[in-house]
Amino acid sequence: MTDIGLRSTVEQADLIQRGELSSRELTEHFIERIERLDGEINSVVTRDFETALAESDAADASQQKGQSLGVLHGVPITVKDALQTKNLKSTGGATELRDNVPSQDAAVVASIRRQGGIVMGKTNLPRWSGDIQAYNDIFGTTNNPWDISRGPGGSSGGAAAAVAMGFTSFEIGTDIGGSIRFPAAFNGVWGHKPSFGVIPTTGYLDHIDGGLNEADINVFGPIARSAQDLELLLTVMKRNSPPWVAELEAAPEDLKDLKIGAWLDDEFCPIDDEVREQLEKAVDALEKDGISVDRSARPELDPDEAAMLGLWLVQRAISQSTDSDGPGHRIWLDQHVRREELKLKWAQFFDTYDAVIMPVCFVPPFEHQQQGDFGSRTLICNGEKRNYIDVVKWTTMVGMAYLPSTVPPIGLGASGMPIGCQVVGPYGGDRLTIALAGRIGDLMGGYQPPPRAL
Repeated sequence: MTDIGLRSTVEQADLIQRGELSSRELTEHFIERIERLDGEINSVVTRDFETALAESDAADASQQKGQSLGVLHGVPITVKDALQTKNLKSTGGATELRDNVPSQDAAVVASIRRQGGIVMGKTNLPRWSGDIQAYNDIFGTTNNPWDISRGPGGSSGGAAAAVAMGFTSFEIGTDIGGSIRFPAAFNGVWGHKPSFGVIPTTGYLDHIDGGLNEADINVFGPIARSAQDLELLLTVMKRNSPPWVAELEAAPEDLKDLKIGAWLDDEFCPIDDEVREQLEKAVDALEKDGISVDRSARPELDPDEAAMLGLWLVQRAISQSTDSDGPGHRIWLDQHVRREELKLKWAQFFDTYDAVIMPVCFVPPFEHQQQGDFGSRTLICNGEKRNYIDVVKWTTMVGMAYLPSTVPPIGLGASGMPIGCQVVGPYGGDRLTIALAGRIGDLMGGYQPPPRAL
């Protein structure tokens, strides 16, 4: 893979640090790719190339003086438009914020900048990050780089499409019901949903007055072209200052010492044959690599109950800042108790298993669906109509329990579309899930650019 724009963040940053590539050269390269290739994808919807070039020149001047700005010195990126970016339009995909220009960065964006990162622009999303696709009334529709008749997943769909196309070094996504995991899987890139609370989420625009508080379940995390990128970016992005500092368990020294579960299908949300085939191939590859996998492993919970409770909690988290007529305190407490019981069952499962491999979505990337609400839409799975809301069943039961989940690309399905899985671990086991997902992805071919990116 010779195109520098398609290489990993780790490689790009190393080339800049060693003086073999200037920040300006990399920034100009991304700008050229965006201007030439993004017309049919529509992923980078707000652009600030002039400022990015000025900052890249400043980074190069520092480099010439022997001064490093950090591990991301001079690395240009784009940011999902759900995050506040100082002096750069930040809309949340909502017309109410069409002209909103924040005076400060989201905390995680500030962390990226402190390590030398340069923000070139913002990527597309659904209104208030509220769909598994990426379209809104300001910027229109983002298309999947592998097939523009299909969506890129959501809500961080523009982010993952930009990473897949080589428009940015990496991206910052958000995930409350699968919004990092769906796009990573649908675009053939890597994504990490961290344990809840590990990365600060202030500066998140999910309603008109958003940005000040941190919503339940919601997390920010990296989307990139390698597992090594996820590991680096987790370190950069995690909380490192009072009142709360994130301490994560170290990655295992030998993956062959792990006991892994594989929960690849279930009658509560049956998986499309195309997805199931790739999941089976990924597990087969792990076993051939000498890693123990138990295909009968299941947490002792009712998956329907867990998924529906997860959906209820996600809906409450999304509406908590704007819905004055939400559930009463007693109802919320009852649901919270149920959630704590399910979290305990997950914890008991991880007393026996180190991680579990699960589907992200029951179908491969699907064609654009923008008519009607969630309840009225349907998807086709193995020739049968299924409710659109089923897409979140495999993701919400993980998110509501605050667990880390890493998505590696595991190849193309029979339709020629990317498929991913999620590697889920115990709370705080982020480095473990990244390491295991890294091995799975490597065995299955890793990131492969879509033909449009070449």
